[in-house]
Amino acid sequence: MLTWRIEALHLKLKYTWRIARNASDEKLNFLVQVSDGKYSGFGEAAPNIRYGETPDLLLQQYQVLIMAGLAGVKSMDDLLQLLTEHTPVNSLRFAIEAAYLHYYCQLKQLAVHQLLGQPMPQQQGTCFSLPIMEPGQVKEFIVKHNLQRFPCLKIKVNSEQGADLLQQVLDVVDKPVVLDGNESWQNPDDLLRFLETIDKQRVLFIEQPMPASEAAAYAHLKPLSPLPLVADESVTDNADFAMLRQEFHGVNIKLMKAGGYLNAVRLLQDIRKNGLMAMIGCMVETSLGIWSAMQLSAAFDFADLDGFLIIEDEPFKLVREEQGILYLK
Repeated sequence: MLTWRIEALHLKLKYTWRIARNASDEKLNFLVQVSDGKYSGFGEAAPNIRYGETPDLLLQQYQVLIMAGLAGVKSMDDLLQLLTEHTPVNSLRFAIEAAYLHYYCQLKQLAVHQLLGQPMPQQQGTCFSLPIMEPGQVKEFIVKHNLQRFPCLKIKVNSEQGADLLQQVLDVVDKPVVLDGNESWQNPDDLLRFLETIDKQRVLFIEQPMPASEAAAYAHLKPLSPLPLVADESVTDNADFAMLRQEFHGVNIKLMKAGGYLNAVRLLQDIRKNGLMAMIGCMVETSLGIWSAMQLSAAFDFADLDGFLIIEDEPFKLVREEQGILYLK
């Protein structure tokens, strides 16, 4: 029998993390462990309220899985069957699958990327995300945190301050930037006007500027947009790629949204089949979650894996960053 345990991770952030829909100074994630007494595997869950995930719900669903026989799982097939019969939220599903897969790889002396059929992880450049702030605070923030070292910056923008925030960043740094709207624009015409006014030479793309529910608006906007549109909230653990390729130029996959390594690999294959750009992203996570994402990142076109860098006392130190490049430890 396997022994499973779950532990809360109270993570204080270096600064207020503000996006279009909320702001926070700390994050409550969970560490899941499975062990046979000799080998152990760990996974991280970073619940996100945007997808209806709360700490209480996550803990309730974990107890359901324990009662349903999680300790008696003897194979990945057993685990997947249990997770299908008692489906938890995606972040918990990922943490449980990752813990078991990491345990299994130790038991069989396999590398994680080999089991997943992916290229060997390499050092990985990452962009760094700025939270929403007053435009006048941008220069001081970039200097204080030495953000010039990153190969690319991502700017969290909203419909009210997006243009001013972007211009402030472009005035300070000589780097390409990415925009992330977090569904803040409600009107595609307003969004198009915004996109037409910005520096298309230095902005690579914009992530999810309108709500995921606005499929028709995205389909209307895609051929008109001067910037590539990348889906984030529109893709979780499942996606209609026949629709997505009419709406977007690329897709941001996060393991916490995908609900597991195996499903993330499936989604990546679908992205490639449909000729879309593949981006790998993250939530606010420890280096355990980022280490997991780096097991897949070599197969992606673009990486946004900075979530562990805004945690004040990151507990695991599994990934280090130097000059905007991530290294596995």
